[in-house]
Amino acid sequence: MSITDILSADDIAAALQECQDPDTFEPQKFFQTSGLSKMSASQLKDIFQFIDNDQSGYLDEDELKYFLQRFQSDARELTESETKSLMDAADNDGDGKIGADEFLGRWHTCKTLSHLH
Repeated sequence: MSITDILSADDIAAALQECQDPDTFEPQKFFQTSGLSKMSASQLKDIFQFIDNDQSGYLDEDELKYFLQRFQSDARELTESETKSLMDAADNDGDGKIGADEFLGRWHTCKTLSHLH
């Protein structure tokens, strides 16, 4: 499976373009531009598994650092502050990792917010 089986390559490229410079990654904006905020729960679970490089069922800081590269291999790494921001935004139980339910919860937040604009 490729991520472009679920998301449009053009949407991914546009989302990556918006955050190509260090410290410009904004999770909510990325989710909206890439099309993640329009995905069904089932599609988001597929995306989560794609991002979960070690298939542990959780995203840790090392996996989040390479978050953008899971969408396009030559994308940049997230900075330390961006990685922490993404972790803080979705790690609801404070265990230092993002489970599938927390990832889906983050998506619901973005989807809800996207309807308000």
